[in-house]
Amino acid sequence: MPQEENIKVLIASSEVAPLAKTGGLADVSGALPKALVNIGIDARVIMPRYKNITNWERTLMDFPVYVEQLPDTAIIRETTIWNKVKVYLVDGYRYFERDSLYGQVDDAQRFAFFAQAVIGFLKRSDWIPDIVHCNDWQTGLIPALLRVREKNDPVLSKIKTMYTIHNLQYQGNFPKEVLKYTGLPESVYRMEEMEFYGQLSYMKGGIVYSDAVSTVSPNYSKEIQTKEYGYGMEGLLRYISHKLTGILNGIDYDFFNPEKDQYLYKNYSVHTVIDGKKQNKVELQKELELPVNPEIPLLTYIGRLSEQKGIDLIADVLPKLLDMDVQIVILGTGDKYYEEIIATFSKLSNKIVCVLRFDEALAHKLYAGADILLVPSKFEPCGLIQMIAMRYGCIPVVRRTGGLADTVYDVDAQPEQGNGFVFEQYAGDEFMKAILRALEKYNGRYWRELVIKDMQLDFSWERAANEYVKLYKKLLRD
Repeated sequence: MPQEENIKVLIASSEVAPLAKTGGLADVSGALPKALVNIGIDARVIMPRYKNITNWERTLMDFPVYVEQLPDTAIIRETTIWNKVKVYLVDGYRYFERDSLYGQVDDAQRFAFFAQAVIGFLKRSDWIPDIVHCNDWQTGLIPALLRVREKNDPVLSKIKTMYTIHNLQYQGNFPKEVLKYTGLPESVYRMEEMEFYGQLSYMKGGIVYSDAVSTVSPNYSKEIQTKEYGYGMEGLLRYISHKLTGILNGIDYDFFNPEKDQYLYKNYSVHTVIDGKKQNKVELQKELELPVNPEIPLLTYIGRLSEQKGIDLIADVLPKLLDMDVQIVILGTGDKYYEEIIATFSKLSNKIVCVLRFDEALAHKLYAGADILLVPSKFEPCGLIQMIAMRYGCIPVVRRTGGLADTVYDVDAQPEQGNGFVFEQYAGDEFMKAILRALEKYNGRYWRELVIKDMQLDFSWERAANEYVKLYKKLLRD
């Protein structure tokens, strides 16, 4: 087995921050290799070269890839992120020169091209990883190709594979006819391999053929083995549970740092947090034209306005909250139905502001200026927002699900571990009870101590990266 400093990992992902992003997958795929390199792992990334990526350092190679009958040319380019992580860009003009990353009619062909190009790169590269770490359905074909098509290759057959499920809801299921684009034989289209309710499932390929499977939190790894959260794959996931684990994501402590955050009105540390948060709150109130009052509890919701995120529960409790002495800021976009409901509330009261856009700067100001973060998700594979909020001394009120259950412990039910307020049942009145418990404790010594406690918790990527290294080592021993 290679020594720790010599372990070579290629992380395959369809999106990687800061190069291309639609959601949390990009944050993980950008932050994890950075953290791995920092602790001595030779971690590199491979991803598509999308239209918005216009700069790279050099072109390494090109070769034909057969997705349809005529060959397409894959070009491998190289760039660097964070001044330390090598990124290989798979360029295929016909497949990735688009205005959006996903949602194209030929997504099956696009990511079949990407997977086969990754294999082509591995066959021609001087640098061979010990492990290929794949992520979500877009890379599910890579483990299948390595284990089925390349099983007799003297080099590729020795590469271990790991597959991380970030959100099981998105599975990459396509008509059987798509099989002809994948480079895989007809034999994989059976229930034990890649057939899934009459379709070909890219995600199922990743799960079945990988040496190890992980999810983005320990609790989510258990939830997806149940009918409620399994999206039809719960039986398979129970069957492969011996190779399934959950590793909690981290957050970038350089980027999310109240002491240095350039977005904040006033920087602060754990030693100056009480005054620092009040100063940020006052400036935030001025910017958003809320009545200025540093003592009033300020509640915030930041994220997609969708039922997965619990926006229906937010809408349910708003009338009661607006009868109380609080202020509320909602930031995000999503379902037009809920956008209209939330916007209507903001027209009726000067206690609530609704900002219907994604705004990174305002999000940071809210972490610093708000007292309570509302996260009533229906399901949440990991959730980063509650970790970010606690880093800034903003106390979370969450539903006990997925990664929220692994990061937020109720202050009443678990006083020693308690760092927030938790409710179980997905219902507006249960959510409201948790908010009321938080408001009852707001102000005074207890709240100050809770804020300081939350700021001192460790949700760093360094912690998460060390967990991945343990799994990598186990893979290489087996």
